[in-house]
Amino acid sequence: MISRNDLCWCGSGQKWKKCHFPVANISQSEQYLKQWGILIKTKEQIAGIRRACKLAASILDQLCQAAKEGVTTNALNTLANELHKKAGAIPAPLHYGSPPFPKSICTSLNEVICHGIPNEIPLKKGDIVNIDVTCILDGYYGDCSRMVTIDPVSEEKQRVVDVSYECLMRSIAILKPGVLLQEIGNVIETYASEHHCSVVNQFVGHGTGVNFHEAPQVSHHYNTSKIPLAAGMTFTIEPMINAGLREAVIDAQDHWTARTADGKPTAQWEHTILITPNGHEILT
Repeated sequence: MISRNDLCWCGSGQKWKKCHFPVANISQSEQYLKQWGILIKTKEQIAGIRRACKLAASILDQLCQAAKEGVTTNALNTLANELHKKAGAIPAPLHYGSPPFPKSICTSLNEVICHGIPNEIPLKKGDIVNIDVTCILDGYYGDCSRMVTIDPVSEEKQRVVDVSYECLMRSIAILKPGVLLQEIGNVIETYASEHHCSVVNQFVGHGTGVNFHEAPQVSHHYNTSKIPLAAGMTFTIEPMINAGLREAVIDAQDHWTARTADGKPTAQWEHTILITPNGHEILT
């Protein structure tokens, strides 16, 4: 839920830039924070993030089960509020950003790439919908999303749903310390292109856990980021895959809803990932 043009370096409010600092005689955590603004999480933070992610995944699972023909996305939003309250958690999207996001989850249907706002329109046969949940539990964040199909759906819609999932899982499979961040986008765009789909490059994945949005930005398209992954990094991968043009158009009225420029369908899946000493863990 972040634009690649909005991510600030180390919370400074400046445009993103790569900075170089002396790294002799400092820990890897300090090196990553100083050089790239990346928080390497402590064991205590990882435990808190893991709990938040487990809750987010549970809430998302219940929302996806409830997303059926005739159900409105506002009804899903109401259910999300109830589930957060029951767990003693806070929905991170609610009142986030400027203008403040008005709902507790994002529900993005058909040609909506991301940041769709729940409303009173019932889901119908042929719809595909991304449900995006971010929980704050005891000060820690868990972030994930999933596609739901209201069957039967068109071949084109099913293709972007399947390709976006495969892009996510293939990019996760390569993760371990030392892998360059750019490889995530390279894996995703290679697979998407092979299946005649495009990759949105106006929005990115992001570090998360202690804050909603942290460094680094995680591009899903071909890029040249040379940041090596390190144990203790937590971030999202959330490839947005389009059946047609990659470009997004932001709604001029609500300033949130991002749609495909050509009206063709789009799909997205998202996990929060922890880099471990020997590989990775899917936290959601």
